[in-house]
Amino acid sequence: MRLVDLRGTTLSANAVNKAVPRAELDITLAVQQIQPLLDDVRDRGSDALVDVALKFDKVDPRPFFVTRDELDSAEQQLDPQLREAILESIERVRQVSAANLPVGQTVELASGAKVQQRWQPVESVGLYVPGGKAVYPSSVIMNVVPAQVAGVGRLALASPAQAEFGGRPHPTVLATANLLGVTEVYSIGGPAAVAAFAFGVDSIGLEPVALVTGPGNIFVAAAKRALRGRIGIDSEAGTTEILILADDSADARLIAFDLVSQAEHDEAAAAVLVTHSEYLAKEVLAALDGVVEVTTNSERVKTSLGGQQSAIVLVDDLDAGRRFANHYATEHLEIHTENPQSDAALISNAGAIFLGKYSPVSLGDYMAGSNHVLPTGEQARFGAGLGVHTFLRAQQLVDYNQDALAAVAQKVRDFANAEGLSGHGDAITARFN
Repeated sequence: MRLVDLRGTTLSANAVNKAVPRAELDITLAVQQIQPLLDDVRDRGSDALVDVALKFDKVDPRPFFVTRDELDSAEQQLDPQLREAILESIERVRQVSAANLPVGQTVELASGAKVQQRWQPVESVGLYVPGGKAVYPSSVIMNVVPAQVAGVGRLALASPAQAEFGGRPHPTVLATANLLGVTEVYSIGGPAAVAAFAFGVDSIGLEPVALVTGPGNIFVAAAKRALRGRIGIDSEAGTTEILILADDSADARLIAFDLVSQAEHDEAAAAVLVTHSEYLAKEVLAALDGVVEVTTNSERVKTSLGGQQSAIVLVDDLDAGRRFANHYATEHLEIHTENPQSDAALISNAGAIFLGKYSPVSLGDYMAGSNHVLPTGEQARFGAGLGVHTFLRAQQLVDYNQDALAAVAQKVRDFANAEGLSGHGDAITARFN
């Protein structure tokens, strides 16, 4: 893992992201690469989906629809301890989601002049749960629970076909879906799943959805970008990243474990430590050697930590570290300092912030109650993680009586005339002739 010394330099957004660039994943190029696939799914439906699965998943996914008997069987075979963990995670995420439901408001501007804002759930959502390098029952929870709390009427879930399981999604994914009461499940993966959600596939009974959510690789993110407008999306949630801000009080061994925990997701995962302590930097480097060698996904971790996207960064002081974090705008930010709450108050750009050594990202991935589908690639500067708000739309209801309209009628006409839109003014005048 490389050491980047930024002491004595001016920290700007460009300087920070040039010193520690994300992995070279060009989403614009990825959109161009997958556009023929998206068009093929639109034009040939299930035939295209079969071809894609045979090519990439090495298995025939038919029938695409996962039956209720399959879902029940998967739940029955679920390990009891894992079942308890899943149920506890569901309950925690449900509590946090319910607490964050926005409340509608009505404003009375004058007698008989009211504007109400209400929150309406989207009618249908396609929930994508990735496969590939790992199994993600946690992503089922993070997608489904806030959508249910928001009141979404139809939830359709897609996850890649697994050759090991005869072309069905992983049984743990199916079992989790069943525990949540999701019965519309399809064996479809990658960008093809996003396209199937967007266009619908008549031959397998899949109707188009209004919104697609869930994480995935760069090609899933590219499909969401290409189809945005036809469907709503949560974000282009790409390869995971962690930034740890630490001072002399931090435990180097725990930091090493936390860097590895995210590096094991993907060879392109970003793992970054920012500190003003040269001693801590050296201690973390030493601790990493032992942790990396014994972890299950050692080779994947080595590639991630050795990439341009990962580094231990030295800065002048803690204030510089906070500025670095704001400029980097990471998906996951861990703060290992003497006063993590105070430091967090000075950092605005992060998908989720984990305070102190007993709040690691791994907790957020499964059991914290927070959501682990978060903005990556600097999107935390303007975007939020998945939550109940993702599945809601704000609507305004305007309710004026005759007297309230009369009170502002001339002002409406003044605006209309100023903008050269006399018909707007005439629509007001007509009500009083």
